[in-house]
Amino acid sequence: MAKNKKRILSGMRPSGKLHLGNLLGALSNWAALQDEYECFYMVADWHALTTDYKDTSEIKENIREMVADWLACGLDPEKSVLFVQSEVKEHAELHLLLSTLVPVAWLERCPTYKEQLQELKDKEINTYGFLGYPVLQAADILIYMASAVPVGEDQLPHLELTREIARRFNFLYKDILIEPQALLTRSPRVPGTDGRKMSKSYGNCIYLSDAPSEVKAKIDSMVTDPARIRANDSGHPDVCSVFAFHRMFSPRDVNGIENECRKGSIGCVACKEKLSRTLAKAMEPINARRSSFSAGRVDDIMAEGANRARAVAEKTMEKVRDAMKLWRTKG
Repeated sequence: MAKNKKRILSGMRPSGKLHLGNLLGALSNWAALQDEYECFYMVADWHALTTDYKDTSEIKENIREMVADWLACGLDPEKSVLFVQSEVKEHAELHLLLSTLVPVAWLERCPTYKEQLQELKDKEINTYGFLGYPVLQAADILIYMASAVPVGEDQLPHLELTREIARRFNFLYKDILIEPQALLTRSPRVPGTDGRKMSKSYGNCIYLSDAPSEVKAKIDSMVTDPARIRANDSGHPDVCSVFAFHRMFSPRDVNGIENECRKGSIGCVACKEKLSRTLAKAMEPINARRSSFSAGRVDDIMAEGANRARAVAEKTMEKVRDAMKLWRTKG
C-alpha cells in the first residue's frame, strides 16, 4: 500500500453471512475507498461480545462467512489490511489505558447507550463491557493513527467521542494521537422482503451468498403496492419495496419501470421477474468470487492481515507507553 495515502479504519461485527443492505450500506463504499486510502478493515469480534457474550458458539464460522463476503464484494488483501480485532492484542492494551482517563459521564451520554438498553432489554447488557464499548471503539481507531473514519451521520457522536478521548490523552500526556475526521458516506435504506429495513433480526434478508433460485423465491414473496389489486391497476411505485430495488439496481431502466407501473402496463408479477433477472446478473460476479475463496484461504488472508495490523499497532503502543511514562524493563 502506498505510504502517502491517508489511513482509514472501519469494521463490522461478525454476525455471519452479509446481505444486500450490507453491500449498499458499507461494502461497496469500502471497496471504492481502497484506491484512494490506506484501508484497515477489521472484524470486530470483541465488540460482538458486548451484546452477545452468552453464546459464542458460532463466532468463528460467522467470521469466515463475513470475510468471504468481504472478498466477494471486492475487498482486496493486496490493497487493504483485513484482520480480526482479537488477533491484535494491542487493541486491548490501549483500551485499558484509555479507560483510566475517560469519565463515566462521557459514556453514559452516548446517544445509542440508553436506546440500545431499551431495544435489547431481552439481553443482559447492563455490563461494564457494554458501557465501555465506545472506549474500545476509540482504541480501534486511534491505534492505527487513522486520519479518517467512513461513517454515516448517525455515527458522528461516536466519532466525536473518539476525538474527545484523543484530545484528553494528548492534553494529559503528549500530543501523539490523531483526532480522526469523519468521512461521511451515504447509506441508503434497503428494504427487506417484508418492507421493513433489511435486517437479520427480522428474517427478511436477501443474502449475498443466496443462489439465484433463492433470490427469486424471496423476491416473489416481497411486499408490493397494497392498493394495487389487479395487474392493470395504476401503481404507486414510491410505496413498493420491489420498485425500491429497481432504483438501486436498475438505474438505466428505472424511469421506464416507474411509468409502466403508474400506467398499469406492467403487473407486480412481471415487475418481480424483471427484478429477479437484474439481481441475478448483479450478484453473479459476487457469487463467483465467493466460491473461489476456501475457508483455509480466508484464514490465511486474515492471519497475514493481523500481522500487518499488529506491526502498526505496536508502533503506536510504544509511543503511548512512552508518553504515559510506563515501566519498561531494559535489556
